[in-house]
Amino acid sequence: MPKKTSPEGALFVRIPAGAIAKIDRAAEALGMRKKDIVAGLVDRYVDPDSRRGLNALGTLSHRTPDAGEPTPTIGAYSFQAYDPPEVMNAGQAAEFLQIEEEVVVEMAEAGKLPGRRLGAVWRFSRAALVTWLATPEKR
Repeated sequence: MPKKTSPEGALFVRIPAGAIAKIDRAAEALGMRKKDIVAGLVDRYVDPDSRRGLNALGTLSHRTPDAGEPTPTIGAYSFQAYDPPEVMNAGQAAEFLQIEEEVVVEMAEAGKLPGRRLGAVWRFSRAALVTWLATPEKR
């Protein structure tokens, strides 16, 4: 009977070289994949759904680096997902193409950009814009 597998996601992190060496040694000694070791540790020790679990994780963020271990860089960045709609107005198409809205309208009016004029406004298909971008220019 085939082994059931759960969906996987990617996690790329930078961790201290000493921790990498420990995982490498454990994987070799146990004959396991490193991802299975890490997943097992997360399953066993990470509980973001309880106050106790969050408090325990919070203490990890305040630990003092070992001697010789580089100190972490402190900062924050907020990523915002950008999922443009299937049908965009000129402003959304401009944001999608990373150009000025006026340029989008000029190109559409000149027939250089795929779009449809509906009354006084332009509408653009995301799929059509992606296809247009992927098509080499005729010289």
